[in-house]
Amino acid sequence: MSRVGKMPVAVPPGVDVAITAEQITVKGANGTLSRALNPLVSVKKDGGTISFTPANDSTAADAMSGTMRALVANMVSGVGKGFERKLTLVGVGFRAQAQGQKLNLQIGFSHPVVKDMPAGIKVATPTQTEIVISGADRQVVGQLAAEVRAFRPPEPYKGKGIRYADERVALKETKKK
Repeated sequence: MSRVGKMPVAVPPGVDVAITAEQITVKGANGTLSRALNPLVSVKKDGGTISFTPANDSTAADAMSGTMRALVANMVSGVGKGFERKLTLVGVGFRAQAQGQKLNLQIGFSHPVVKDMPAGIKVATPTQTEIVISGADRQVVGQLAAEVRAFRPPEPYKGKGIRYADERVALKETKKK
């Protein structure tokens, strides 16, 4: 059995978990998330914990039990604490501005780049060169951060572009004559 799948998920106070035959729904202070259950995994709620076991002895069921456990653990921590990704703009004249559910970027193009945020995702710009994307769904937050970074990824010679706050860019040496 999967080592990750063996560990139960602890449900903190303030988070409500509902399990039906087809899906699992997690409600908390940051919203509600639901996910379809895989038929290869059986899910049981025992008081303050949720446990996952493979429905049969197949390798796919074993692997899926660990996957479902990780996904549900992310849902529980997302509706409780939430997730956030921080991005940094590096470059002269590069600016970001959050306007409601839109992120307005000026990143060296002849036009501003505008990115709409989906429901349940908050975007903030503490300074003009910092972007903070936060929400309850870990996958959506990470995907949006990757999409914003893809507008102008860091280039290897000067390091200009949009990068994750903890990302280190290895700079290349310029060509010598």
